[in-house]
Amino acid sequence: MVHYNNCPFCRSEEIRHYLQTSDHFLTKEPFEIYECTGCGTLFTQNHPEKGNSTRYYAADDYISHDDNAPGFVNSIYRISRKIMLRNKKTLVQRLTALKAGRLLDIGSGTGHFISAMKNAGWSVKGVEVNDKARDYSISRFGVDVISQEQISALPTSDFDCITLWHVLEHLHEPFKYVSEIQRLLKPEGICVAALPNCDSYDAHHYREFWAAWDVPRHLWHFNPASFRSFAESKGFTVIRMARMPLDVFYISVLSEKYKKSGFYLINGIIKGPFFACRALFNLSASSSLIYILKKKDQQQGF
Repeated sequence: MVHYNNCPFCRSEEIRHYLQTSDHFLTKEPFEIYECTGCGTLFTQNHPEKGNSTRYYAADDYISHDDNAPGFVNSIYRISRKIMLRNKKTLVQRLTALKAGRLLDIGSGTGHFISAMKNAGWSVKGVEVNDKARDYSISRFGVDVISQEQISALPTSDFDCITLWHVLEHLHEPFKYVSEIQRLLKPEGICVAALPNCDSYDAHHYREFWAAWDVPRHLWHFNPASFRSFAESKGFTVIRMARMPLDVFYISVLSEKYKKSGFYLINGIIKGPFFACRALFNLSASSSLIYILKKKDQQQGF
């Protein structure tokens, strides 16, 4: 297990217990969330080492790695994904001001997003750690997907846009990846990172049952302030934030299920819109956020 005596982001010794939760999805093992009082980042304490984390993803119904994962909640996810694919494509085209360019998707999963971008005329490449998901995306969509070990061989300043859709929170070496993103982006390139927001209304409501803790698969738990601090430490500026409006519905249903609510589906469907409506007046309290980043010396004009 990986234990931190200092904050893994700012190295502060001022860390403290924040919350105890469990791997509600798979193993039911307990895990602790710690908070750095210096930079505000939350992190999973005593999480599995990189080489021992595979078993926490080894489930037929881990949806981002298996297109055929069963269950009603996963069906909701697939419906939401179909809607969001169009929104993601439009967002990338608007931010880059390109109808077609070069895109790298880190954590490309089963390949739906890069397939949509390829069909829109973009030159795409994916990076995916899971062998099953990587092989599936290649065989189904005919897209170019590489393993994480191959990312360092990609040419410098080659991509107009690099995306991480709910991926950064899984990475055992986030600083290494962000340095690679710096290298791989063109000078005017855009990085788009979507993350759960641990300071959201639904996170505070559900506490240890909040599905987006997803320990120990999620190692890092950001809010807008802590993510800005992290991005700036690696030479990026957050130029804009946006909501992922459908995430709160999926997360609320799943959180109600983890609470063992007798009518988890109904309760989640009721509470999801409530959190979404509250967040309309406070972007920083949205369940999931999209951060738009540019290199610090290229941020002018936004």
